[in-house]
Amino acid sequence: MSFYPSLGYLIFGSRLRRLSEYFLAEVNKVYARAGIAFDASWFPLFYLLSVKDKLTLMDIATELEVSHSAVSQLVTNLKGKGLLKTSRCEEDGRRQWVVLSRKGEELLKQVLPVWKGIEAAMGDMVMENKQSSRILEAIGALERAVEAEPLAERILRAMPVEK
Repeated sequence: MSFYPSLGYLIFGSRLRRLSEYFLAEVNKVYARAGIAFDASWFPLFYLLSVKDKLTLMDIATELEVSHSAVSQLVTNLKGKGLLKTSRCEEDGRRQWVVLSRKGEELLKQVLPVWKGIEAAMGDMVMENKQSSRILEAIGALERAVEAEPLAERILRAMPVEK
């Protein structure tokens, strides 16, 4: 038996991270082979901006469920590449609007076929195994469970009490 499956839930997070890193690396190979200068880690922000014309940094952080600092760093990075533009919010000068630049919009057009390919390939892959077809449902259930009670609290409650 392989090392990972033999450890069950003890290594669950590591297995998810390993699988996630594999998927991102494979998607990045597709972008590279297609000659598209895009990184899979940019997807959530690009997708949000593809469906909403403009968002504030806080809106993005809220939607993506990440820190304001992480969003700010990503936006700064993508601005440096000429893919995003920011402007001060008219109503509240402390807030900034984030939008795709013309170069970002052109890049979005290039990546849309890749996104459709990802969706189709992943759909095909999970249909190869009856259990895999419920993976998104299962992940959603886990996300709701840890939202209701954080994992750290569950672990602490389950630990044996030493005397």
